[in-house]
Amino acid sequence: MNILYIDIDTLRADHMGCYGYHRNTTPNLDTVAQEGIRLENYYCSDAPCLPSRSALSSGMFGIHTGAVGHTGTNGDRRLTGKARAFRDQMDDFNYHNVFRKAGYHTASISTFAERHSSWWFNAGFNEIYNVGKQGGEIAEQVIPVALNWLDRNSSDDKWYLHLHLWDPHTPYRTPAAFGNPFENDPLPEWITDEVFQEHCKLTGPHGLNEFNMYHDIENPKLPRQPGKALDKDGLRRIFDGYDCGVAYADQMLGQIFRKLKEKGIYNNTAIIISADHGENFGELGIYGEHATADYPTCRLPMIVKWPGGAKGVDVGLHYNLDLAPTMAELLGVSPSPNWDGTSFADTILNGTTQGHDYLVLSQMAHVCQRSVRFDDFLYLRTYHDGFHTNIEREMLFNVKEDPYEQYNLVRERPDLCARAAKMLLDWQDTNMMSSNYNTDPLWEVMKEGGPSHCRGELHDYLLRLENTNRAEGAAELRKRHPGEY
Repeated sequence: MNILYIDIDTLRADHMGCYGYHRNTTPNLDTVAQEGIRLENYYCSDAPCLPSRSALSSGMFGIHTGAVGHTGTNGDRRLTGKARAFRDQMDDFNYHNVFRKAGYHTASISTFAERHSSWWFNAGFNEIYNVGKQGGEIAEQVIPVALNWLDRNSSDDKWYLHLHLWDPHTPYRTPAAFGNPFENDPLPEWITDEVFQEHCKLTGPHGLNEFNMYHDIENPKLPRQPGKALDKDGLRRIFDGYDCGVAYADQMLGQIFRKLKEKGIYNNTAIIISADHGENFGELGIYGEHATADYPTCRLPMIVKWPGGAKGVDVGLHYNLDLAPTMAELLGVSPSPNWDGTSFADTILNGTTQGHDYLVLSQMAHVCQRSVRFDDFLYLRTYHDGFHTNIEREMLFNVKEDPYEQYNLVRERPDLCARAAKMLLDWQDTNMMSSNYNTDPLWEVMKEGGPSHCRGELHDYLLRLENTNRAEGAAELRKRHPGEY
């Protein structure tokens, strides 16, 4: 059996047809989903890019590895220290190394390690292909490398290939020749005129006033990427720009699936499809950014077509760091004693519902937040709001009835808030007691100046707010963040 892991950066689950999206963005991926099992509640434990892939590869929470941000101390994993063996244990038990230990020839086509100086991600690979654009590449520069690799290796019966695409990630750079297949499709119904006008008034980076984080400058070389979106045409550019990136990646991946069939190995190839994080599209007033520890940012697609495995939908709660112990069990590899995840191998093989009672999700790059995903709810606790004045210290959402997080239930359901806060405290206590370090990386981030993408940005952003008739928002940020400007 061969194994193909398709890693699509910033792929939001509910922008795929198989997860119920009203636009036909992913016909090729949807077909794979019909042939395997689709996980409905699969989340990255730590968002966004670097922290998520650290958790995936190490099988450990960011509270243990220290890799929870994009810059500063916590843009790197902590050193193992005195317990380090000849090879670092985290690398020796890296997710990708599971396959090599099982006798697979392993290869990666990805620029992630170089983009984030996260070279630990490459542990376990026999071959690494880097097209050299540090995440700025598009699928047509990556897929030919993968097709060539399959031509050279398809006759082998035990390979693992990690294939990484960036196309949905901002800036939206789908080639003009792809066109816009969604120009006549409706926008999501939940963003009513009233909701849209309210979002236009909000203060915070990556909002409708500053789609490009802290400014609204447009690059003429990136016509799909707006600088701001203060009318419905601008809003359409946001949704169409992202969805075209998803559809373009799907179309290019169709070549990979056809190649597997041409070589006669499709049926004997396990295919895993996932992402590192999702994306906000209006939730908490944020657009086009993976900026929070909430439902849209942390929820990932997870599709597994396993030869002889189950077909259908699983609703159990799972982390991305559960994937390492899952693959270890499926392939007969001894697990790491340090992994935080638990296997859901029986879900893949037999469709058995497995999973955690609740999940704790973290974000330290754009905000400092931890959340608890339990039952139908998401409880969100914020330590640094990332300069978003509408984000409150405590928030509670019923993500089954309100997946776009429009109604904060914190005042209506203090009982659920208390229950979730205890889950969060128990999780923190348990993981700090099992940690080799004395500090929670959340507080390391806070003491170094806050989330990665907020450091040194407030002064100029306050001036922009005051110069664009939003002095009230600037005053609120000065009150919330004294000493940061």
